[in-house]
Amino acid sequence: MQKAVLKLDVCCERTKQKAMSTVCCLSGVQSVDVKEGKLTVVGEIDAFMIVKKLKKVCYTEIITVGPAKEAEKKPEPKSEPKPLQVICPYIPTCFPPYYHNFYGRDG
Repeated sequence: MQKAVLKLDVCCERTKQKAMSTVCCLSGVQSVDVKEGKLTVVGEIDAFMIVKKLKKVCYTEIITVGPAKEAEKKPEPKSEPKPLQVICPYIPTCFPPYYHNFYGRDG
């Protein structure tokens, strides 16, 4: 994962949009950001290929290329597992009336 910061000489919004769409179409690009004439690209990228494509749109210079800083993951506090609760099903003491014959005897 790399992060490349490029300087763009953009004169209007249309040129900025063309530059962003050109970079977004490249494979391996995960995020693109433009601020104050600087284009920041993050992903599995080749900075030379990006500059080569952007030269067709506007003047481009490479400022920095390096590894991208990943967000630090905070460890989640481990909670103790709750003890299992045993639930006994209700067992009726007598059978429902439809198990007996009509007269209440076995004969």
